[in-house]
This record gives sequence, structure tokens and C-alpha cells, in this order.
Amino acid sequence: MSRTPPLTVLVLSAVIVGIALLSQYWGRLVPCELCLYERWPYYAVVVLTALAFVAGRRDASRAALLLSALIFAASAVLAFYHVGVEQHWFPGPTSCTAAPLGKGSIEDLRKQLLATPVVRCDEVQWSVAGISLAGLNLIASLGMIAVSWRAASRVKAV
Repeated sequence: MSRTPPLTVLVLSAVIVGIALLSQYWGRLVPCELCLYERWPYYAVVVLTALAFVAGRRDASRAALLLSALIFAASAVLAFYHVGVEQHWFPGPTSCTAAPLGKGSIEDLRKQLLATPVVRCDEVQWSVAGISLAGLNLIASLGMIAVSWRAASRVKAV
């Protein structure tokens, strides 16, 4: 019983990050900087739950699953931030958002355009039913908090 809950979270996390990687390499959607950051919580949970699965101990499984819920909470915050940047509710990182075009010479404009990132965090590349990939990640992260919490509750304390 102590191996099934971490395996569930492991598989779901791998599927979600796998979809992101498929959309990049097969679907040709180039991720922005924030999109790449949003994958790290899933990578961490895959490693964490894989270790808990291999250990097969109740205490390790429960701790890994509770930590996974916290990691997914941080993931949800990051995804919400990205949605906010896309919706222009708040400014994004300067490394992946465009500054307003300023006044100046043609050379100044050229420099500014060349400094603008190719894939911007403040523009939605793809959406389904009006929900961007960052929005889908927010939904997935919230769901994974619930799945991780529920899985942790299924592991009986020692």
C-alpha cells in the first residue's frame, strides 16, 4: 500500500511534464522562460516520488507526498504569476517581456527590437477554450495538490 500512492503521483507528474515536452518537440511550441521554470516542480516531484517508491517505506512515502503537495502549491503560484503576466495584470520578468517602444533614433529602435526575446512570456502562444498553457498548468498544479494530499492520507502513519 505504501508504494501505490507515490507511484500515482509519479505517473501523473511524468504525464503532465511529458505533455509539455511533446508540445515543445512534436508540436513545435517554443517555451518561454517562465514555461521552462514551470516544469521544474514536476521534475522535482518525479524524482522525489520515484525515491519514495523505491524506498517502499510508509514514512518516506508520506513525507514525499506531503512535500509534493507543497511543491505543487509553489507551482500553482508560479503558474498564476505567468497567467497574470500573459493577461498584463502585473509586469513579467524583463528577460522575457517586451518594453514599450520608446522614442529615439532608428538605431535605438533597432537595438530595442534585437533585445526583445523571440518567445515572450507576456503573449499567449496557444490556448484551448480560452485557457493558455500557463492556465492549464495552474489547473494541473491545483489538481496535483489535491492528488498529492489525498495520496498522503492513504499512506497510514507508522
